[in-house]
Amino acid sequence: MTYYVDAGTRKNGNGTKDNPFKTISEAAAVARAGDEVIVRDGIYREQVVPRFGGTEDRRITYRSETPLGAVISGSEVLTGWKPYKGDVWTAKVDNGLFGGYNPYTTYVCGDWYFAPTVRHTGSVVLNGRMMYETATLEECLAGEADPCAWDAKESQFKWYCEQEGEPVQPAGTKTEYVVAAQDKEIKEGRCTVFYANFKGLDPNTQEVEILVRRNCFMPRKNGLNYITVSGFKICNGATTWAPPASYQDGLIGPHWSRGWIFEDLEVCNSRCCGISLGKYRDVENDMYFYTKHLKSPTQMERDAVCRGQYHGWTKERIGSHIIRRCHVHHCEQTGIVGRMGGVFSTIEDCHIHHICNSQQLGGAETAGIKLHAAIDVLIRRNCIHDCIMGVWLDWEAQGARVSQNLMYNNERPAGREAAKGAMFSTDVFVEVGHGPTIVDNNLLLSKVSVTIPSEGIAVVHNLVLGSFSLINSGVDSIVNDQREPRYTPYHIRHRTEVAGFMTILHGDDRIYNNIFVQQQAVTDPKKTAADADYEAVGTAPFDIFPTYEAWIANFMPDREPNMMELGKHHFGHLPVWLAGNAYFNGATVCKHETDRLVGTERATVTLEGGMLKSNLARLIGGYRAGMVTTELLGSAFEPEQRFESRDGSDIIFNEDFLGSHRGAAVIPGPFAELTDAVQVL
Repeated sequence: MTYYVDAGTRKNGNGTKDNPFKTISEAAAVARAGDEVIVRDGIYREQVVPRFGGTEDRRITYRSETPLGAVISGSEVLTGWKPYKGDVWTAKVDNGLFGGYNPYTTYVCGDWYFAPTVRHTGSVVLNGRMMYETATLEECLAGEADPCAWDAKESQFKWYCEQEGEPVQPAGTKTEYVVAAQDKEIKEGRCTVFYANFKGLDPNTQEVEILVRRNCFMPRKNGLNYITVSGFKICNGATTWAPPASYQDGLIGPHWSRGWIFEDLEVCNSRCCGISLGKYRDVENDMYFYTKHLKSPTQMERDAVCRGQYHGWTKERIGSHIIRRCHVHHCEQTGIVGRMGGVFSTIEDCHIHHICNSQQLGGAETAGIKLHAAIDVLIRRNCIHDCIMGVWLDWEAQGARVSQNLMYNNERPAGREAAKGAMFSTDVFVEVGHGPTIVDNNLLLSKVSVTIPSEGIAVVHNLVLGSFSLINSGVDSIVNDQREPRYTPYHIRHRTEVAGFMTILHGDDRIYNNIFVQQQAVTDPKKTAADADYEAVGTAPFDIFPTYEAWIANFMPDREPNMMELGKHHFGHLPVWLAGNAYFNGATVCKHETDRLVGTERATVTLEGGMLKSNLARLIGGYRAGMVTTELLGSAFEPEQRFESRDGSDIIFNEDFLGSHRGAAVIPGPFAELTDAVQVL
């Protein structure tokens, strides 16, 4: 059956074409397997909570009648602003507007939140952009640029709120602010009073909104499967902080289910996360560290993985979502987030940018795409730029592949200070995984390209203008004067069931057929590849790892192996393999690599107007590398899983960044043929 929705209809109808529903929520209450909901142009200020799911062959589809014509918004227009002082105006809202969730008495905080100031989950939106919250009215009145914000001019537009009858000027530190909230010293009154510095603009002639609803489109129940959401603009949600051991919400998401399709969406202006691929809701393992403090954060995460099995975390029940052709931007934690709920999913042909740019929120969960347990996840043909990080695959990126993506400017702009609690920047970050993880045929153009405190990584046919970082680093902690290894899980091949736990030994990496160009000057030669902001491009950081021949010799003694004596090798570095790479402008070369090209002339690479221009074709000349295949790459050590497709078939890396075919004459880098200019956008 087909249902119709029209926000502009004069009176509510029964969902037929001639007598449509007025809200999407009415359609979501009745749409069942096989039904389609067609939504006409308009702004739908509602929180859509689907009641039913579809089946694999009879999906439920929600479709905007014209692309981006239907807007699902979590905000409400705020009018009636009155001058307060200087450029600051004030307005008040009856708290009845918020129902059971008031974003102006609810805070962005929890596990892995490191920013010293805790903000509200709400925000004021001026002409389509979230303004910057202040901890005091005086700060709002000053309206000064934030030295950490990526857009200094934008950061001068400030807002502040308090509950009527109980003005509170918290000191602004994380501890004091959260304690005050928990002790109910900051109480909800009848009204929320807003103050906003509009920098000379009259808000009554501008478009001013406040975030009101926590989500825009998200079920409350587990297991609502096979839903397609197509063509909407989804914006302005008062989402909460979404660390891995918590219920993860976003503007839109499937909660804990299987087989959703998100296509041709614009997703923007989330206080925290845009699209959430989710995690199960578990009251016994929800913000565990934040609420109880008793177990170490890493143990809490191990618990969350194991409890997932109890909550139905299997290939047959969870994941296999598709996010395609979506435009995700201006979210302040992540563009796309997921813990365990995103397994076997595909994220393709998306444009993701300006994520975590205000630097008002900070912690270990911020990136354009941030996934835990990206088992057999395929991330391909996306353009990801101007994010605090491009792609962050944390724990269990087993079978994940990051391919044919363009990533650039995923770094703090020049002259901006690092915010307290903020993460470092990189294009691709694979953290404490055992592999196999493949990074291939990408343009990695930021200052740091690949960050791998992991093992079992294959870096193949990329153009790399930034460094490797956190090599042999970023895993273990020293607690009570002793090393505390971070044991993480690995899984049955192409499944979610846990096969074992192990700390990261480092190494087990394959680096083939890349082009490395030292574009940026090395300003701090004291930095090493163990640092997150290492500046030297190239493969010399892998000198510390053994070759395969040297490593395997430790396990082939002339006499009967001694189990205890082999312990030093069981916990030693794993080997690395390198060949076919090209190095320019002083990019460093691993001592183990014998088949490589080291250029003597200066290489230039620029990205202008979607065109990649370089002189690499001339500099590489007639140098040719070998074809890279699953057979060549072999198996990741700990899970004993091949570098293969998620269906178990072999990969031949004969398709380049553009989808063109590589012939027998293989050149380094992401293109089958090199020319002076290539259209990449």
